[in-house]
Amino acid sequence: MEVHMEKDKKVTALYCRLSKDDGSNSESLSIRTQKSMLMEYATRNGFGNCQYYVDDGYSGTNSDRPAFQELLDDIREGKVATVITKDQSRLGRNHIETGTYMEIFFPEHGVRYIAINDGYDSNEQSQMDIAPFRNIINEMYAKDTSRKIKSALRTRKKSGKYISSGAPFGYQKDPADHNHLVI
Repeated sequence: MEVHMEKDKKVTALYCRLSKDDGSNSESLSIRTQKSMLMEYATRNGFGNCQYYVDDGYSGTNSDRPAFQELLDDIREGKVATVITKDQSRLGRNHIETGTYMEIFFPEHGVRYIAINDGYDSNEQSQMDIAPFRNIINEMYAKDTSRKIKSALRTRKKSGKYISSGAPFGYQKDPADHNHLVI
């Protein structure tokens, strides 16, 4: 986590999340893009003392993410003034949990929340009405994606394709077809 922190001043939390890694061992391209977007927004709008909280490779359907938990702890300790995300789905895809953070947890701790691409700012009362619907849509998207992946895997399995990532002992994946095992 990169920190631009001034001593004894509340931070602007720039939270980034990506569900699955882009396949490299380094930080994913989407996370770099999110970080750039968040810092540009913060700078342009006068938010200083920025600190990144990054969960690369974690699902938004579960709030048990290391950087997100660190962010919540920092909020509880009174260290955070504002949380900024690319959009509401980066905060989470469980509409009940995300709604609880946006409508109860953040306000109880005096934290402003901004979702850039959704045009959401908790300081703007007019935008509060649509936010719960976005959270429901974000959760539905995650469930729909999961169903589609499971269906595709079932179809491949039924057609005799090997779908596991590694070959069992005594076998190896066919170099010409990774969905076929050879002895």
